[in-house]
Amino acid sequence: MNIVLYQPEIPYNTGNIGRSCVLTNTHLHLIKPLGFSLEEKQIRRSGLDYWHSVKLTIWESFEEFLASDPEMRLFYATTKTKQKYSDVRYQENDYIMFGPESRGIPEDILRRNPERCITIPMIPMGRSLNLSNSAAIILYEALRQVNFRFGE
Repeated sequence: MNIVLYQPEIPYNTGNIGRSCVLTNTHLHLIKPLGFSLEEKQIRRSGLDYWHSVKLTIWESFEEFLASDPEMRLFYATTKTKQKYSDVRYQENDYIMFGPESRGIPEDILRRNPERCITIPMIPMGRSLNLSNSAAIILYEALRQVNFRFGE
């Protein structure tokens, strides 16, 4: 599996997601600009002693990321769709992208890919779940569907 963070802003979330990626053999992709330095102690602290083991690729832009694999199956986690993350049939090499904490994935990207937009159901009183929690929920559903084959 692949987790993609589009312009992440909070190092603690990225560190937590990195830790989940290490323990599930999931590749982490970060699309610039980042709202922090990868050298910051917050990212290392939240990733604990796992951060050095993260399979990490950093992309200069969304376009560069897309061009890296024109055949990729990319899903977009958003609150702006009705399709539940659990309704999708995932495959082992799928990509699941999350937007920046303060604004989510840009609307123009979502509009171009409505069939690939997924959401985590929740009551309407809040905007969204925490980014690292959302990534874990969707990642583990995708892994469950492929019988927890960790691509080893």
